[in-house]
Amino acid sequence: MALNLDAVGEKIGPVTRQYSWKDTALYALGVGAGFNELEFVYEKNLKVIPSFGIAAVFDFLTEIGLKAEVNVAGILHGEQQMRFHNPIPPEGTLSTEGRITDIYDLGKDKGAVVVGEAETCHSNGKRLFTSVIKIFARFDGGFGGKPAPKTINPIPDREPDYEAEDCPLENQPLLYRLSGDLFQLHVDPEFAKMAGFKKPIMHGLCTQGFACRALVGKLIPGEPERVHRLDCRFSKALYPGDPIKTQIWKTGEGKAVWRVINSKTGDTVITNGIFEYGEVPKDEIRFDGQVAIVTGAGGGLGRAYALDLAARGACVVVNDLGGSRDGSGEGSSFPARKVVDEIEAAGGQAVANYDNVATRKGGENIVKCALDNYGTVDILINNAGILRDKSFAKMEPDTWQAVIDVHLNGAYNVTRPAFIVMREKGYGRIIMTTSAAGLYGNFGQANYSAAKMGLVGFMNTLKLEGQKYNIKVNTVAPLAASRLTEDVLPADLLDNITPEFVSPLVLFLCSQRCPVSGYIYNAGMGCFNRAAVITGPGVIAGDPESIPAAEQVTANLDKIRTLMDS
Repeated sequence: MALNLDAVGEKIGPVTRQYSWKDTALYALGVGAGFNELEFVYEKNLKVIPSFGIAAVFDFLTEIGLKAEVNVAGILHGEQQMRFHNPIPPEGTLSTEGRITDIYDLGKDKGAVVVGEAETCHSNGKRLFTSVIKIFARFDGGFGGKPAPKTINPIPDREPDYEAEDCPLENQPLLYRLSGDLFQLHVDPEFAKMAGFKKPIMHGLCTQGFACRALVGKLIPGEPERVHRLDCRFSKALYPGDPIKTQIWKTGEGKAVWRVINSKTGDTVITNGIFEYGEVPKDEIRFDGQVAIVTGAGGGLGRAYALDLAARGACVVVNDLGGSRDGSGEGSSFPARKVVDEIEAAGGQAVANYDNVATRKGGENIVKCALDNYGTVDILINNAGILRDKSFAKMEPDTWQAVIDVHLNGAYNVTRPAFIVMREKGYGRIIMTTSAAGLYGNFGQANYSAAKMGLVGFMNTLKLEGQKYNIKVNTVAPLAASRLTEDVLPADLLDNITPEFVSPLVLFLCSQRCPVSGYIYNAGMGCFNRAAVITGPGVIAGDPESIPAAEQVTANLDKIRTLMDS
């Protein structure tokens, strides 16, 4: 069966795996750790060997082979690259998403290479590591595809600075496979012979784990959390029980190259090894390389979001029409321009935009501004708003429509072109802005309340349509001082509810760490909590076999209106 070349670009995941300290300790035992490295096997102050990461997401590696329809008898792990963004915690849940990025043809009798890339995050919201996985498909070459790029062996022509000797046990694959790699090649003698080997071979990733222990032990003993990069190429099979030697050359501050030699035969079993290490990454949400659009960012909440995003590395489109609080007037460039000046004075990057979200053309222009200046859109915060309060009986159609146009239609006008960009790139974060008036109602704000609750419904559908594209959509109900609330809330309260108290939640929901979609959060004065539309347990009124009468509904009203199970 031929390789599935259409698999290139196809999304894989999220693939999840829950693990405990026992799994990390079992992995450490599987790659040779013992009493001499108690920090890897004893739950007291347990640390994780960084190479555990790829073993823990082996299901993702399997999905690459399945989607590409590789001949299983000829499959081998060819190369592995890992970039660590945060230390791996000893327990939790890992979520991995990625795609097949390339399939290369080595020739009819030489095989093919299938390349996959992935991001793995922890249930604590942190991005842990980025993986590039290359699968060598020995029996799948000769389909006329593009050749693989040449790889440069970084090993220098001199004696190594360090060597670490070890000897995997005859039964090592039987222990290592319990960490998740159940491929028959490493356990089934008949399958191994069919694949061209005299007996089951060592998992390449198991040998990599031995090497990772050696690298940590020689260069950063006891500090695996300092590992930033671990790359290698699996060049020759290793049989269990054969002794190995990990050779290490320092090439600079925090940098080394390495390989693994079969001490019995002299063969190089792993080559092209790169190892980088340094300080433990600061636990900080960053937006470097990302582009954010904030509507209504000329003051109040929008300004706070724009300043904070830019301070953390984002390029920001600061949108504000510059109109009055009720949306009247021709607008002004001053509010948006002033915020951009603040961002640039602090060393950030931003561009001002003065389009009106209330028109389709305005929404398209806002997104076009991001594309023209920065090439993409990663984050959209729908924050623009106006107020035109009137009791409902006195609310004329234009008063109703003006508020709907800015809040609800405005969110549509900007979100649709931004969503299309996010869908194509396979990533996005969108924030809607609701309010207590939308969730619970407020006298004189029927237009505003309807628009704000409409945004919740908008979110509920968009979260479903964006799910497979890694687009997460959430809604915030802020309590903050702004020109929309300055004469609505008591003066003594306004001083204590500055927009800066809301911004931390919005930053988290905009980040790669955000694991949720379709949630509503209240935020103000440093206090955060979730709001939700919920449904009660349900009651059958009368005979289940017949239509109930209105009187039976009345008789069961107390049970029907409760939200609690009895």
